[in-house]
This record gives sequence, structure tokens and C-alpha cells, in this order.
Amino acid sequence: MSAFLYGVSLQWKLDIRSKTLLITCYIVPLLFFAVMGGIFTSVMPEARYTLIQSMTVFGVTMGALIGLPPSLVEIYGSDMKKVYRANGVPLYLGLVLTNASAYIHLFIMSAVLYIAAPLAFHAEMPDNPGLYFVSLAVYIAVSLGVASLIGLAVRDQAKTSVVSIVIFLPSIMLSGIMFPGELLPSAFETVGKLFPASWGFRLMADSSLQLGHLLPLIVILALAVCVCGVLLSRVDR
Repeated sequence: MSAFLYGVSLQWKLDIRSKTLLITCYIVPLLFFAVMGGIFTSVMPEARYTLIQSMTVFGVTMGALIGLPPSLVEIYGSDMKKVYRANGVPLYLGLVLTNASAYIHLFIMSAVLYIAAPLAFHAEMPDNPGLYFVSLAVYIAVSLGVASLIGLAVRDQAKTSVVSIVIFLPSIMLSGIMFPGELLPSAFETVGKLFPASWGFRLMADSSLQLGHLLPLIVILALAVCVCGVLLSRVDR
């Protein structure tokens, strides 16, 4: 128990001093919403029907892919892991607590968008709020799973940032939140389906549960968890 509490305390201190977390989980997503929300609804009035989902996909993808990997590199790519070992804290706890912290921040940011979008831009509320938040919970988990894979596989701060951006950009551009997916060339549309953002957007936009949109996310999450387990076992050696 003392090791767990020490891990929680250490994670709390890392969160407080983390400018990356503040920028990627709150400032950038909310600024993007404030600017692009008005542009989307002005240029394409029908965008208000999926504005909440679109802005949420951007915010979650940004916070997960850009925000989480540097935090993991700080733990597993530096002497921080020696601090964990010296205090009897299992190394996997760093991954768990970092993900839990990011999950909470991303959920709060998503809740802010959910409330603000109808007030600011007359966005349409989801037909089934309960299903929407369940879908959101799944999408955040999958995004953090992919982000964890990046952070554990590329334990160099500069390289991690490059890899994160390389995955982030096509995730957003090919997800369907900027323009309808059917307008993309078929090859790009197919590539877009390799990223969680595309399936997350569809799942959150559904008025009923569509297994065809949920299953790809579950598969991606399962693969990410398995690979992270392998990578974490190598770090622990």
C-alpha cells in the first residue's frame, strides 16, 4: 500500500508541473473548439449536428497522442524508473497512473465541450447521451492505449514527438471530422480506418450501438494492451 501511495504522490507531482498536460488536454483543444467551431458551423451549417463529436475527437486525440507519450518517456526513458525501484513501486504502476490521470483530464475536457458546444454554436446534442458517454469512454481508453504504445516503444523525447505527430495528423485529417469521409479518395478512406479517431467519431455519432464501429476499437485496444505488456516487461529488465 505504501508503494502505491508513493506512486500516486509522484504522479500527482508530475501532473502539477506538466505544461504538456495542460496544453494538450485543455488549452489547444478548447482554443481549437473556440476558433474552428464557429468556422465549421458558418461554412457548413449541417456541421452543428456532429460538432460535439468532431471537437471531442480532436481534443481526445490531441491530448492522448501528443500529451501522454512524453509523460511516459519521462518515467521509462530516464532515471525516474530508478526512483520507482528504489521505493519498491512496480514499474507498471507508472503506466497505470499516468493513463488514469490522462483519462480523467480528457474526460473533463470532453465534458466541457459537451456543455459548451450547444451554448456557443447551437450544436445538436447527441440523441442518446448515455450511449454517447459510453462511446466516449471507450474512445478515450483506445486513444490512450495507442499513445502508451508510442511512449513505451520510442523512449526518446525528440523521436517520440515526431512519431506522435506523424500518427496524429492522419488520424485527424482522415477521421471524417474535417470533412465527410466519403469525399476522400478510397485509398485515403481505407487508411483512415486504421486509426481509432475514425471509428471513435462514428461510434459517438451513432444514435444506437453499432457493433461494426465498436469492434475495431476493441481490437485496437486489445492489441495495444498486449504490445504494451511486452514492452513494459522489457523495460523492467
